[in-house]
Amino acid sequence: MTKQLTQVSPHASDWYRTAIIYQIYPRSFMDTNGDGVGDLPGITARLDYIASLGVDIVWISPFFKSPMKDFGYDIADYCDVDPMFGTLADFDSMIAKAHSLGLKIMIDQVMSHTAEEHPWFKESRSSRDNPKADWYVWADPAPDGNPPNNWMSVFGGSSWQWDTRRRQYYLHNFLTSQPDLNFHCPAVQQAHLDALRFWLERGVDGIRLDACNFHFHDTELRSNPPATNRDTATVSDVNPYGMQAHIYDKSRPENLPFLQKLRALLDEYQAVSIGEVGADDSLAVMAEYTADGDKLHMAYSFNLLVPQCSAHYIRQQVENFEARVKGGWASWSVGNHDVQRVATRWGGPEAPVAFAKMILAMQLSLKGTPCLYQGDELAFAEADVPFELLQDPYGITFWPEFKGRDGCRTPMAWSDAANGGFTTGKPWLPVSPDHLVKAASKQEGDAESSLEFTRRFIAWRRQFPQLTRGDIEFFDAPEPVLALRRDAAGERSIIAVFNLSGAPVSCALPQAAGGEQIAGYGLPGSVVDGQVALPAFGAWFGYAA
Repeated sequence: MTKQLTQVSPHASDWYRTAIIYQIYPRSFMDTNGDGVGDLPGITARLDYIASLGVDIVWISPFFKSPMKDFGYDIADYCDVDPMFGTLADFDSMIAKAHSLGLKIMIDQVMSHTAEEHPWFKESRSSRDNPKADWYVWADPAPDGNPPNNWMSVFGGSSWQWDTRRRQYYLHNFLTSQPDLNFHCPAVQQAHLDALRFWLERGVDGIRLDACNFHFHDTELRSNPPATNRDTATVSDVNPYGMQAHIYDKSRPENLPFLQKLRALLDEYQAVSIGEVGADDSLAVMAEYTADGDKLHMAYSFNLLVPQCSAHYIRQQVENFEARVKGGWASWSVGNHDVQRVATRWGGPEAPVAFAKMILAMQLSLKGTPCLYQGDELAFAEADVPFELLQDPYGITFWPEFKGRDGCRTPMAWSDAANGGFTTGKPWLPVSPDHLVKAASKQEGDAESSLEFTRRFIAWRRQFPQLTRGDIEFFDAPEPVLALRRDAAGERSIIAVFNLSGAPVSCALPQAAGGEQIAGYGLPGSVVDGQVALPAFGAWFGYAA
């Protein structure tokens, strides 16, 4: 299937700035064949639901052929669908249905590493002089037999694994079964661009670039120094990975020319990109990778995926990015497949539906393209997965202080029937009983539900270019109040105020004095003579005087 290129207007190239992304974790979205694992036909069957939310882009986590040791983020064939998820014909049907609904499809591209089962790696490890010998990062041992340096894996331990075939170490920034490709080899870069073109030709509208600052490494293999400020946004504080300053094993300057090549290819198809950045200074890397309109369109980090949050912290992250960005664009995510669900992470174990509504409104009021995670529109809390049912190798390694990512990856509850209507078989992870009572079918048509609020708020937000494209400025306000203004040329300034806590708050906000409340956003709150009064998890939107 060849994608038909279309002419775009001069102002259409940055359409993604007004868009909303919805992330699907395909293993857990919808299963149509009863094997307990979600599949592409399941996504197709639920696209009407996704379209009803009012989102624009559907990001689908990896569905490529894989041994599934990291559940698809270990790819064995970049140009085929794993039989677990379906076929290329199923993918084509999904694309066609999505486009008929006005939805764009964004696929995950995991370029920094492959599965050890990938034919490229099998050839590379077979000898030191085969055609792909330098496609991966190989290094001789230190004189005492130890790895060549102190680099560590995100998933625990050294990032070097001994290989008896070549009698060398290979680099793996994640699992030992995920060897890192050598991007200093031009053939590796071209192979990735060719694989990406394969999907663009099939109609893909964009890519999410996994671990996009891990592509290149220091060719001198210098050891990392100790961290001066420990990175606890990217990794848990029980993980020693955060004890290093990762200046030699990732975020290398050679990545910028590659991202420019990637952008040139995407521009041929008017496709967009979003990069995942996990770095010691993620905001600086985000700004660098999205600068000047010739690299990534958008980037996101783990900075709003942290365990705890405050109004001051959110303000600090956005302001720091805005101070550094040079024409680039952020995507602010508060939940995805890698972290505990936001309802539990920020709202606590008994977070009410009001919390989910307020957090959605707050996220969609920041300057950037919001990315929503499946189930967050239903106010799902983190699922409790006992150790004996864990699937995530990351969680198994760091249990019990860090329980891994399974709790946010449990299957969607579409109804309160057996297994939540997700599958007729045994689900790969248990469906949370707490999710059954919040199932999509139970919220459908309930005006007070989180689902219906999501639909209404997204539609309401679209009326205001201030909230999609406008500049942002924050106001001083006491915790737990987050106060900001959005400005767009030719439009009245909008002030938004949020109570991030479960207790009522009242504070003076002179900037809101004389403001005119905007109708229709659906959250409780008021402003009288510059005095803001917000109930628990309340908010107020109004035009500035």
